[in-house]
Amino acid sequence: MPTTTVHNPDQYMYDFRHVLAHSKKKIGILIGAGAPFSINVAETGAAEREPLIPDIAGLTRIVYLGLEEVTEKPAFDALAHEIGDKNIELILSRVRSLAEVIGIFKVHGLDAEGYQNLSKKICHIIKEVVNKQLPENENPYSHLISWINGINRDSAVEIFTTNYDLLLEEAMERARTPYFDGFSGAKNAFFDPSSISSNDLPAKWIRLWKLHGSINWTRNDNGEIIRGNSEAEGTMVYPSHIKYDQTQSAPFSSLFERLKNFLLEPDTLLLTTGFSFADAHITAKLDECLSENRSSAIFAFQYRKLEEEPFAIKAAMRTPNISVYCADGAVINGVRAPWVIGEPPSKNWDIIRNEYWSPTSRHFKLGDFVTFTKFLASSGGTLSLTQKVAKSETDEGSDND
Repeated sequence: MPTTTVHNPDQYMYDFRHVLAHSKKKIGILIGAGAPFSINVAETGAAEREPLIPDIAGLTRIVYLGLEEVTEKPAFDALAHEIGDKNIELILSRVRSLAEVIGIFKVHGLDAEGYQNLSKKICHIIKEVVNKQLPENENPYSHLISWINGINRDSAVEIFTTNYDLLLEEAMERARTPYFDGFSGAKNAFFDPSSISSNDLPAKWIRLWKLHGSINWTRNDNGEIIRGNSEAEGTMVYPSHIKYDQTQSAPFSSLFERLKNFLLEPDTLLLTTGFSFADAHITAKLDECLSENRSSAIFAFQYRKLEEEPFAIKAAMRTPNISVYCADGAVINGVRAPWVIGEPPSKNWDIIRNEYWSPTSRHFKLGDFVTFTKFLASSGGTLSLTQKVAKSETDEGSDND
């Protein structure tokens, strides 16, 4: 009889915990827009959840409501109709392109100056929406930093993110965790590409690389990008729809080069969370580097089911050292298969299994950023859950001797 291929999440999570707690692998994390969206800030008992920062669909709705009725909304609608998608990233890309080329001629009622003003308004609204603070109590970002601070590694953990909010910076500063983002200085910090490539800082300093810019980046009178406060107009580059030449200019070229160099180092592991792989520019870079360096790997934790994560699945099928973990199954070593729970890999494993597996829905849970960071936090620190279970087993064994 033909056998059906399945993946056992217990075995993979057992190995993953070992990597997190004991391995000398160099670890990086790629964080996408799904991370802040996963944090629910609605009041207790509210009928609907309220994400800390909305997803693209929610952000598009907010931007549209903030536009002027007579000229800006009609232009927005016309561009959405042309593109075939009411997506703020696509539309902003088109707005900026028109602002560069049409001059005094009008397209959908606006000339170049009109589109420049529309671009500024859209960015202003986006900045207001994403310029949020973390909840005061424990949250996924604090769990993430707690895990990084709790592990003992020879190499620094490197965080890459496509998000342009300041949540990671806030989490690290709350925990008094030193970090480096490629800028030097205080009032108008300047970008220093040589410091990214040299990597001479102590391992306890987190490296933070904002691949698509940040709300506190702006341009000075010389056209150079500097980091200041979040009040000035930010230099934000939008995922999936950026021009190639934009990523070749400073600081984006250096940041993408850092991602490349990280993945080309021997025996590295990149964890992705809240990242859909729909960003063609980044996904191409991941494919390129992992094809060249077979000792590196990506573990991608996706929130949805296999059939709802087409970009991640295609990446994993192309490149066997990309493993994709979805709610109902996974693609591992190029093999797509559903999850099936097996025999516990160690005694008392049920305690740990509850962290990543829902027995009621029979779904893998680590695609949710909130659950993922709790899982990380419990695997590090002074005495993690894994260590507690191991200690319990050791103590029981000693009693039986």
